[in-house]
Amino acid sequence: MNKKSKSIIIFENIPVRRHWDEEKQEWYFSVIDVISVLTDSVNPRNYWKVLKNRLNKEGSELVTKCNQLKMLSADGKKYKTDCLSTENILRLVQSIPSKKAEPVKMWLAKVGNERINETYDPELAIQRALLTYLKKGYTKEWVDQRLKTIEIRKELTNEWEKCNVKEGLEFAILTDEITKAWTDGLTTRKYKKFKELTKENLRDNMTNLELVLNMLAEVSTTEISKEKNPETFEQNKKVARQGGEVAGNARKDIEKKTGKKVITNKNAKSLKIGKKIKSNQKGVAALLTIVIIAAATLIMALNSSLLGLGELDLGYTKQKGGEASSIADACIEESLRRLRLDSNYSGGSLNINDNSCIINIQSSGNNRTITTTSTVDIYHKKIKVEATLSGSNTAINSWQEISE
Repeated sequence: MNKKSKSIIIFENIPVRRHWDEEKQEWYFSVIDVISVLTDSVNPRNYWKVLKNRLNKEGSELVTKCNQLKMLSADGKKYKTDCLSTENILRLVQSIPSKKAEPVKMWLAKVGNERINETYDPELAIQRALLTYLKKGYTKEWVDQRLKTIEIRKELTNEWEKCNVKEGLEFAILTDEITKAWTDGLTTRKYKKFKELTKENLRDNMTNLELVLNMLAEVSTTEISKEKNPETFEQNKKVARQGGEVAGNARKDIEKKTGKKVITNKNAKSLKIGKKIKSNQKGVAALLTIVIIAAATLIMALNSSLLGLGELDLGYTKQKGGEASSIADACIEESLRRLRLDSNYSGGSLNINDNSCIINIQSSGNNRTITTTSTVDIYHKKIKVEATLSGSNTAINSWQEISE
């Protein structure tokens, strides 16, 4: 993708200019362009001028968050333009009284409610992550592996906290030390740039080999740290490099035996993430397993023990149960969508990523009782929703999981 195509996105045939801040790792959008999309104003520049005055009178800090960035204009020249970050653009949307802005406001309210619920029940966040990955087209095998990376990362950050490493900058520095050690010099930011990523998660854009080697680097760092108990930040950096070197040696061994580079510039858009391993790749997977076992032996030599198979499994039952819940939720969402299109919809079977769910709908006037039962391997989940139809709108009265 060239620089120009990255700096302009299209909404409802209206171009919206944006700028990627490499230092802050943040997108900035032209306020005037966003207002053009969300309002029917014939003069969005004047609309913004009036809105700024109103926001200032209300005591809003949004105007002070504006950055003047030079952006390409219709005449081919660059002029300073008021720009806001993604977060502040969403704040701006809430200040615009427009029908076009309502769907965004509703989405923000929905997301806010979800995050509040997740603070009370963190498992909801795991289920949401599972469903998001499945909707993006990742296979359940890839998702299982990705969830392992999350668990291993959490183990590592817990260990860092015990060693008085501060979350934020110090976490980022140590992560860079690990990444540089196993990739031969790539920091996390350089690695993302190599894959042409901006806000996307690096791990979501790794191949299976990259993902597993990154896991090995982090789990090695955790175990070495537990053994050596580093007391200073410099000592933690040394441990991070040692953990990364374990995976770095594994990477070099793989490259030597396969004749192929492990680090690739391919990302999720160019990779068919989660695609089943071809027959000629099975040898690489087997080799990787052998290398990881050898690396574990190195850590054992430090009188430390690598996570056992049961620990690395991260609770297979819990994962599959969570995946089944996500699919059941997805089927509920699909049922509600179909009911909005056809109030007589009565359910049926639905396949999602090689898994299935059964939808049953009972009607009583405008009221609907929707029950979905999903199946993932040997695991089943049942969700029951009570809803009321009103034209093209649907009001959710209750949403609960039912024990089998």
